[in-house]
Amino acid sequence: MFKPKYKFTYDEIRIIVMALVELKNQLISEGRYTDAVDELLIRFVD
Repeated sequence: MFKPKYKFTYDEIRIIVMALVELKNQLISEGRYTDAVDELLIRFVD
């Protein structure tokens, strides 16, 4: 099982998730794969 090494505050997680969503939208507009970004979003949202 994955054990996180860092502890993030709520605000830090919110900023990271917003940046990942923005990156995902950019990749979608370029027609590229978003699998790696999806994996990271799942980890941060959980």
